[in-house]
Amino acid sequence: MALFLGIDGGGSGTQALLGDEEGRILARAVAGPSNPTKVGIERAKKELLRAARGVFREAPSAAERGKLTTPRGVRRRRQPLLAAVCAGVAGVDRAALSRPLLAWLRRAIPARRHLLVVDAAIGLYAALGTGTGMVVESGTGSIAYARDRRGRILRAGGWGSTFDDPGSGHDLGRQAIMAALRDFDGRGEHTVLTTRVCRALGLSAIDQIVLKALNPQQVAALFPLVLGAAREGDRVARRLCAHAAFELAQMALALGRRLGRRLGRHGIVPVVCFGGVFRSSPTLRRSFARFVHQHMPAARVRLLQREPVEGALAMARELGGAHLRF
Repeated sequence: MALFLGIDGGGSGTQALLGDEEGRILARAVAGPSNPTKVGIERAKKELLRAARGVFREAPSAAERGKLTTPRGVRRRRQPLLAAVCAGVAGVDRAALSRPLLAWLRRAIPARRHLLVVDAAIGLYAALGTGTGMVVESGTGSIAYARDRRGRILRAGGWGSTFDDPGSGHDLGRQAIMAALRDFDGRGEHTVLTTRVCRALGLSAIDQIVLKALNPQQVAALFPLVLGAAREGDRVARRLCAHAAFELAQMALALGRRLGRRLGRHGIVPVVCFGGVFRSSPTLRRSFARFVHQHMPAARVRLLQREPVEGALAMARELGGAHLRF
């Protein structure tokens, strides 16, 4: 029986699914963050392989176990265990990362076919299959990804936390820290975020944060504080959430303008949102939808009902020749 492996490697964690040619999911596993732009390529490799090994440990048949247990991965076989592997990994739309990571993937996880794509691509497949429309992701980072009626891929955003990723978990966490520092100085409005950020990071005062070397995951982990404070009515947190929704909508609208020329004036555009920030805040989703509809009335905004890793597994099946309806 042909086996297929789908992997979703993001800034907050990695998920893997092992499936067969009949559409069944045989095992699933999780590992740590594997966005190479955030954790480095060596750490990314370690977590991707850890997730792959995990699904084989969980697989129900002895014939499907123990194949990824050596430190260097699977030993070469004439008939590879896997028909296809698809890994959607954040940040790999840059050739400097994708080429070495794909070469490593082929060595570490032998299969007949391999595909390495950006994580937004598997979210797009999970949302729309091969159909036309777009996805907007807000997790640790943010990006918008679309497919036109000719199958061409369009994107907006996703250029990394240093210069971009508006409306992401990292952006909300960074904005929370900035708001707390302004509150501390007296040059900004008072906010409960000041005490909550201090509590979350173990600080006695917010000015101590300048001595703390926070990695992107630690900054992004603060976004639930903003959502919680906004739900409780904190005006600063509510403004931060509204601005995040606006920025995410701008990415969707940028792609909508480009898609519109290909869909026709009255074409309906599915807009599917996913990622931890969207999932955690119905209020932010509603604000996002409102901003999008103001300028793109034909948009149909909804939350992704599948996991993006299911898109990776479906793409692996397609790559390996198992044409199942998705």
